[in-house]
Amino acid sequence: MLKAVVLIGGPQKGTRFRPLSFEVPKPLFPVAGVPMVQHHIEACAKVPDMKEIILIGFYQPNEELNRFLASVQQEFKISIRYLQEFAALGTGGGVYHFRDQILSGGPTAFFLMNADVCSEFPLEDMLRFHRQRKGSHCGIILGTTANRKQSLNYGCIVENQQTNEVLHFVEKPSTFISDIINCGIYLFTPEIFSHIGTVFQRNQEERLQEDPPCGRLSEVIRLEQDIFTKLAAQKQLYVYKTQHFWSQIKSAGSAIYASRLYLNRYQESHPERLATKQEGGPKIIGDVFIHPTANIEPTAVLGPNVSIGKGVTVGAGVRLRESIVLHGATLQDHCCVLNSIVGWDSVIGKWARVEGTPSDPNPNDPYAKIDSETLFRDGGLTPSITILGCNVNIPSEVIIRNSIVLPHKDLNRSFKNQIIL
Repeated sequence: MLKAVVLIGGPQKGTRFRPLSFEVPKPLFPVAGVPMVQHHIEACAKVPDMKEIILIGFYQPNEELNRFLASVQQEFKISIRYLQEFAALGTGGGVYHFRDQILSGGPTAFFLMNADVCSEFPLEDMLRFHRQRKGSHCGIILGTTANRKQSLNYGCIVENQQTNEVLHFVEKPSTFISDIINCGIYLFTPEIFSHIGTVFQRNQEERLQEDPPCGRLSEVIRLEQDIFTKLAAQKQLYVYKTQHFWSQIKSAGSAIYASRLYLNRYQESHPERLATKQEGGPKIIGDVFIHPTANIEPTAVLGPNVSIGKGVTVGAGVRLRESIVLHGATLQDHCCVLNSIVGWDSVIGKWARVEGTPSDPNPNDPYAKIDSETLFRDGGLTPSITILGCNVNIPSEVIIRNSIVLPHKDLNRSFKNQIIL
């Protein structure tokens, strides 16, 4: 029997995802038409003998989260629960805090994954790899290859190339160590808890000896820094390298890139989710997701990489490309939206143009990953995708370029390279 745990973080996290995470918890933000974390749940539900999926985070249970859990439970016919941490406990602390819940029923192993990654989730391949290695280890890390420069932004893995055993693990090293990086998707045996328990005990002893005691919680444990380095030294970890797509979803710009990867994957996994050219329907170019309740004029041109949410209205002659349009938005006749995210219930006027700069990885480098750009560079806003928060009104015939517009704004002129507060 197997279980899966997805770490979904909490409201203090996902700050780079603002203003979109103001309205909806980041894990529920729609990527390729379904909530980000649903892609993880779909992949876990396909694994044979999967009994339960547990989400761990420090969001207050809210109506949106409860509705989502109820709908995915019904769809996948599997137990899915949310366990709330009392504080942010790190990638290892939350799992250790709820170890009894994870181990109840006696799973032989469990998957652990971060919610802010997008991947093909080769979970069954990892399971096969784990079983071939017999019982001499307590974890498998999913790894992928990055280029030398970008590898410094991730956890780096040095492996024995014959056996795939992890020899050395360093989180965000200051100099180049290896081009194999940690994907934030793991398969652990229950033995991992004794290793986390050792760190927990040591943290508690150190805290008791401090004078005066500092406010740091001994429950805060980071898998990458506190656990993996030691396990690698004890030859307890293996790395399974994937050739399939993988990307982090840290910023809103990376959500559009992730949407493109998932929409492309739908050609094999969910062809029914992709829009097709129909008589009297809009022109579709490439991979496009359209919610059945959206109302789209036949003269609109959509794609590639467009995702249209519930109840969206798209007027005549609209051009949409490389964008996510969230539910209830209205795109009036002949407006043009490129490399942008249009927030919930926003309105874009006639002949207006909303445009961003894509933050894609270098297409000429097969190992390039998306860069986590800083918001500002050289004293100005880094050119990136344009984001409209919820309920933003863009008047007719204006241009909004490379800007972030916070919720509930009525604009009256064009803007470029600005955050509109």
